[in-house]
Amino acid sequence: MKLIKGIVTSLVIGSISFGVFAAKELEKDKVKEMNLTKLGEISTSSTSAPMDARKELSKKADELGGTYYVVTSAEKMEKDVRATADVYK
Repeated sequence: MKLIKGIVTSLVIGSISFGVFAAKELEKDKVKEMNLTKLGEISTSSTSAPMDARKELSKKADELGGTYYVVTSAEKMEKDVRATADVYK
């Protein structure tokens, strides 16, 4: 029983901490105000919904070491949503 509680607690804490460290989307005009450094560019592969594209961009920005990302383009083609973004720290 203690093992199950420990596993559940670890999963809950892990999911909360992922949300805390996830890169956040910014508007382009905020970048200059915050004096951020550009780390690179990222893009989504084919996703099925705009929310999925945002999640993928946030994940890729995290992997690049970024704290924020700014969407530079997005398009929906039939079932696919594709997007690109600049990553900042």
